[in-house]
Amino acid sequence: MRVAVTYENGMVFQHFGHTEAFKVYEVEDGKVLSSEIVDSNGSGHGALAGLLNQQGIDILICGGIGAGAQMALAENGIKLYGGVSGSADAAVEAFIAGKLEFNPNVQCNHHGHEHQQGHTCGEHGCGGNHHCES
Repeated sequence: MRVAVTYENGMVFQHFGHTEAFKVYEVEDGKVLSSEIVDSNGSGHGALAGLLNQQGIDILICGGIGAGAQMALAENGIKLYGGVSGSADAAVEAFIAGKLEFNPNVQCNHHGHEHQQGHTCGEHGCGGNHHCES
């Protein structure tokens, strides 16, 4: 199984459509066999699901994510674990242990305005219990 996490400086990046990289983990028999950083190549919201599909990703762990991106992931057969924050490695370990909550309703409803440095999730409506790392 291949698990991707939106990634920045060891942490789960909080905005799926703006992620510059994914950390991709190869998981088998309840263990991480390997991991690598995969650059998103500046792909925007719409292209990221296709990029993950090309990488053979089964599971995506991320922070906030919009409804359109959720639909694109579902169309590509990728199961979403959104609203996650903290260490990317710890999130994958929690997933493997069955302790990562699957929240199909997590959303990031910030589309339509520009992001400001220093914003908080309350300002733009990210779903889930997390803190933006901006």
